[in-house]
Amino acid sequence: MKIHYFQRYHAKENVATANTMLLLSRLYSYSSDKFFRFLKSEFFSDAFEPEIVFNLQEKSTKSIPDATITQESFKIVVETKMSDWFYSDQLLRHWKSFGDEKYKVIITLAPELMAPEKKKEFDEQLKKYNATQRYPVMHVNTTFEGIIDAIRDVIDDRDYEMQEVLDDFINYCYNDKLIIVSDSWKRMRVQLAGTTFNFNISENLYYDDIERGFSAHDYLGLYKEKSVRAIGKINAIITAVTTENGLEYKAELGELTEERKQQIDRAREDGKNYGYVLDATRYFFVEKFYETDFRKITPRAPMGSRVFDLTQILETEKLPETAEIAKLLKFKTWG
Repeated sequence: MKIHYFQRYHAKENVATANTMLLLSRLYSYSSDKFFRFLKSEFFSDAFEPEIVFNLQEKSTKSIPDATITQESFKIVVETKMSDWFYSDQLLRHWKSFGDEKYKVIITLAPELMAPEKKKEFDEQLKKYNATQRYPVMHVNTTFEGIIDAIRDVIDDRDYEMQEVLDDFINYCYNDKLIIVSDSWKRMRVQLAGTTFNFNISENLYYDDIERGFSAHDYLGLYKEKSVRAIGKINAIITAVTTENGLEYKAELGELTEERKQQIDRAREDGKNYGYVLDATRYFFVEKFYETDFRKITPRAPMGSRVFDLTQILETEKLPETAEIAKLLKFKTWG
């Protein structure tokens, strides 16, 4: 049985906040450098410099000490909602939570971003307040998925422990409906598929452990030998769990057909060739896998999955058919 790091099935703001703070504390414990990179990323601001700084012979008013070790003060206040249900008067009261810190950040966190008019109203009030302060308060409006993406950007493929924690947080967010899947149409999830690659291509399906968390995506890419070698558009996602009465199926997307049941049976048999026991598995069915060559130009294979925004990779606002995407990716690279 997989051990979970985060509480589940508690659709309450305090649990969502606690789990998010646990994620960030795990990142800090794992690597303070990566935690501060997260704080300094575009998620906050390049001007946000809270980490310890070592200086030699730094001039002060009356002396030049041999060395100094400093850390600028900062405070982050988080307000979590289960929907875009923020109230300006409540947020304004949070300003009193700050003292004389140099860096002050208030994060409004929810499954969806604040409505533009609501954010504009609050930011205008904040601007007036900041005009009276020595150090201004920065407002960051984000989502649970936004935090996931920001952390994914600072951890490496070989950060196995942190990748596992992040995967479980993603799984928690989907269980508690904290991630909205409206932009899945432009996302491609890349999975390692070395040993099963030929089977995946022939059956137009990929399988993974049912406990593995994942963000919503319409496209699936298969990675092998330093490159994404195939891409397909998902048309069904089905889980199959072994019980006393046989396999228990659940269609998470698309229909459970007899043909797909047979494909699952073939996958279970094929998995035995590699020592896989597919007793609790999620199966991703695609319309068709198309050959491509989306090359990774940095060393080492990725650990686990990677998610790409195809509109950014292909520099377009509207995606073409899958076969054309496969052709265009041959002229692109990633690191």
